[in-house]
Amino acid sequence: MSIILQKGQRLRADIIKHLYYNKVLSLMDLSKLTQKSLPSVTSSVNGLIKEGQLIEQGFAPSTGGRRAAMFLLNPNYKKYIVAVAMDQFITRLTIYDLSNRVILPPQLVNLDMSSANSADLLIQFINKCITKSKIDSENLLGVGIGMPGFVNAEKGINYSFMATEDGVSLQEYLSDKLNLPVFLDNDSSLIALAELHFGEAAGFKDVLVVNVGWGTGLGMIVNGNLYRGSSGYAGEFSHIPLSNSDKLCSCGKRGCLEVETSLLVMVNLAEQAVAHGEPTIMTELFKDESKHHADHFLDAVVKQDSVAISILHNAASQIGKGLATLIHIMNPERIVLSGRGARAGKMLLPPIQQAVNKFCIPRVADQTTIVLSKLAEQAELLAAASLVIEHSKFK
Repeated sequence: MSIILQKGQRLRADIIKHLYYNKVLSLMDLSKLTQKSLPSVTSSVNGLIKEGQLIEQGFAPSTGGRRAAMFLLNPNYKKYIVAVAMDQFITRLTIYDLSNRVILPPQLVNLDMSSANSADLLIQFINKCITKSKIDSENLLGVGIGMPGFVNAEKGINYSFMATEDGVSLQEYLSDKLNLPVFLDNDSSLIALAELHFGEAAGFKDVLVVNVGWGTGLGMIVNGNLYRGSSGYAGEFSHIPLSNSDKLCSCGKRGCLEVETSLLVMVNLAEQAVAHGEPTIMTELFKDESKHHADHFLDAVVKQDSVAISILHNAASQIGKGLATLIHIMNPERIVLSGRGARAGKMLLPPIQQAVNKFCIPRVADQTTIVLSKLAEQAELLAAASLVIEHSKFK
């Protein structure tokens, strides 16, 4: 392919990406965002309109001169994205169109990532969902997957879970079996990107995004971009040695923050409370096997069950202590509490804020606002979809 054709294809892909994130833009907007000339952008946009990928959507508000035409991705253009959000025990899948409309509602499967055949079980689940959607595989741009663990997004390897044989990367293995492009990334990094593009980190340059899930993850936005570190593993917040106990962490070390703050630990404590006969609505909730105990625990928190709130309060206080340390180092504008545990809502925020106030220098703490995600459990699915958008060439 000639250099000119490569540049034209790259510009088309960039235009689609910017419209995916910003919804509606003018030619001038696109020229500034892509850093390409207005004639080049106009030519590419006209080509995309002719192919049916873009449509014109009215005019920008008047500023005294000629009103600019606005463009957006064609909601009827039949291209779709498979978005997969994995945690250690439950995998969720949604299929979106390019307007982020849900084509296949969230599908769930219990999948233990530590099991030997977890990769093949994931493949079966994805294929089953694609079949259920009745979407032709030719119209699928790819599969984006967010997962916990030490994930090297460039190499497509998860060094913590789902090992494959013969030196084949997990990304290659999945792509070959599914016959689709597959892209992987760490779940906390993806959640941070979702908050940056669609949520509470939008418009901010320096943000910490806490993923309250089975583990306690962190994504860092530095100068408006996701910060990965020199090897791609930045943000291992949960393994800072701040625990008051000497419990062994899953990483093999002792004293990690995660042994007191993860949703897994909170659920285990809730199950112990029920077993010991403590007065809690979770005694009845846990009898419903259609939902995971984690969901029942969060339901109990929302319903202000005193036992559930006490467990959450202790974990959240430790998270706040850890965040106080990070605030002193990074001085972020904002901290976003996201991920599965964000569903605890207003019950999650006070103990974290109290701990930050207790352990952080006021002059530094006062510069940081702590907010709850509005995306919550949808953050990772949205970001998994955007992972495909970032890598698609849109020929």
